[in-house]
Amino acid sequence: MMRQAASWLQVAVLGVAGLLTVAAQAREAQPAPPVTAAQGTIQSAFAPWDDIEALIVEQLDAARRQILVQAYLLTSRPITDALVAARKRGIDVRVLMDNGQLDKNASDRLRQLRGAGIPVWLETAYRNAHNKVIIIDAPLASATVITGSYNFTWSAQHKNAENILVLGRNPPLAARYAQNWQRHRQDAEAAP
Repeated sequence: MMRQAASWLQVAVLGVAGLLTVAAQAREAQPAPPVTAAQGTIQSAFAPWDDIEALIVEQLDAARRQILVQAYLLTSRPITDALVAARKRGIDVRVLMDNGQLDKNASDRLRQLRGAGIPVWLETAYRNAHNKVIIIDAPLASATVITGSYNFTWSAQHKNAENILVLGRNPPLAARYAQNWQRHRQDAEAAP
């Protein structure tokens, strides 16, 4: 009986070791993410000292073709109003939101976006869809990526310590972010 238990233990240990080896090989087989050449402009801002919300609105107001948003939280009226205004100017605006963060304020913003004809998808495939990204005019020379810790909320501007980067005039970088946005969009569900 002891010998049989020891055999089963050896099989179990070998099985776990085999699974760990397969997992390690799978990790090694993944290609490294591409390196994108530095180009264009970089603007950094830090809340609460810098007015990040106004900086984002300014960038949204300058959009000429398309705005793609990935939001963990989106409760900021000025940012939502700027997205709606862009849509009214004929800009293609699309939004991804974390489904788990749809409290009353986020639901109000969702209704405002949907009411303006802006397609919104809810990310449900992740515990947290924690991206805070805005991609503006990815295929154009003026392509801009906005990213950082800053949630698109009043609290992020007025109560939190946050940061943001505005990476301008870098179409390859914007294209990579737009590709990632599309990958998340494929896994998301259309908002009601």
